[in-house]
Amino acid sequence: MERNIYAYKCKRCGHVQYPYRTICRNCHENDHNEFDIVPLPKKGKLLTFTHLFNPPSDFSTVFLSLGIVELEDGSRITGQLSIERPTIGMHVRANVEVVRKDEYNQYYGMVFYEA
Repeated sequence: MERNIYAYKCKRCGHVQYPYRTICRNCHENDHNEFDIVPLPKKGKLLTFTHLFNPPSDFSTVFLSLGIVELEDGSRITGQLSIERPTIGMHVRANVEVVRKDEYNQYYGMVFYEA
């Protein structure tokens, strides 16, 4: 089963925004119920990245790479990188995967790979 992360498309102007906001960032004209829910694309371009050498204790790894990616529709999202040597501007593809766990829950997010 393919998992997705969803964005919100304004019914008035068509602007897609992520994460959810009660008013459209583009037209500022709508209510909280005037959005269509649409899946975010899974391809994009790496804008910037960083490495965490001491992530919080609920992560099962001692090293974590994070990146900000501009997706094909212009949305920007932060996600984990599973790329050995990331470079700014490289093309990436994403999967929605478990990014951390605690005793009872699994948390999903975008994990980016080299395209």
